[in-house]
Amino acid sequence: MTQQNHLRGVLLASSACILWGISGVAASTLFINNPHLTAMWLTQVRMISAGLILLVWGMVAGKHPFKIWHHRHAAWTAVSYGLLGLIPVQLCYFEAVRVGNAPIATIIQFLGPFIISIYYFLFKHVTPSRIELIGMIMAFIGTLLIVTHGHLNSLAISPVILFWGGLSAIGVATNTLIPRTILPKYGALTVTGWGLMIAGLFLTLLQPMWRVHLTITWPQLGLLIVIILLGTVAPFLMFARSLSDILPTTASLMDAFEPLAATVFSITFINVQLTSFDFIGGLLIILAVMALSLNTHKMLHFLRRRRAHSSS
Repeated sequence: MTQQNHLRGVLLASSACILWGISGVAASTLFINNPHLTAMWLTQVRMISAGLILLVWGMVAGKHPFKIWHHRHAAWTAVSYGLLGLIPVQLCYFEAVRVGNAPIATIIQFLGPFIISIYYFLFKHVTPSRIELIGMIMAFIGTLLIVTHGHLNSLAISPVILFWGGLSAIGVATNTLIPRTILPKYGALTVTGWGLMIAGLFLTLLQPMWRVHLTITWPQLGLLIVIILLGTVAPFLMFARSLSDILPTTASLMDAFEPLAATVFSITFINVQLTSFDFIGGLLIILAVMALSLNTHKMLHFLRRRRAHSSS
């Protein structure tokens, strides 16, 4: 791997994460300018539109996306990925943005990797390393600062924001863990495309988006297109492409750009006011996740060794 390829991978991964952060700010702007807009409607439109684009892209690229339905395990995994992975990571995130703001929602969602660590500890019996434990403590302190602003006897943010943000963080974990067994065989375009379509169509059964009467202005339509294309399709393709140039652990470090971008753009364009506690807490969480990402390859190596030992 050349230095040029490595640089390209880093730029692609970081740009993808910045676009994800911008997507949250665009959604927050939509909720502010159109009070009748719901997170459910926005999530449905985003999922179905982006899923359709990815599946068509997959067909054009010769990925044969319909092959996934020929195998029962793969089909059920794709359905589980859409319902249990993508719905919480997208719908719950947009709900947190709607009732709060993009920076806080993104930072709380950023706790997802620690839920993955807890999962591996409880169900795979992988003991957290020292750096993981330190990271968890830092993340806990950071979250505590954001939630209480230093006043431990009261909440500085609404419990509703914490509820939806917490569910979106769980969604980050399920969104990462569920599809990992079928991604190598069917590819990210097919798996993510079907996951988005399944999730979006399922949500329309709960609340059909065509029954929601909304008046969308041209600027709001532009923001909606930004969310679908620049906030979903483009960053997904960029992040997936980056993995051919850099290691997954390196790419995951670029995730720190998402809450940073959400914070900078929210302050710059929609005048979101954050306190020093929010900044310090957010920084602690970002540093904690970066430390966890640096240690991820050790955990994966341990799992591979244990799997090889058990099969021998």
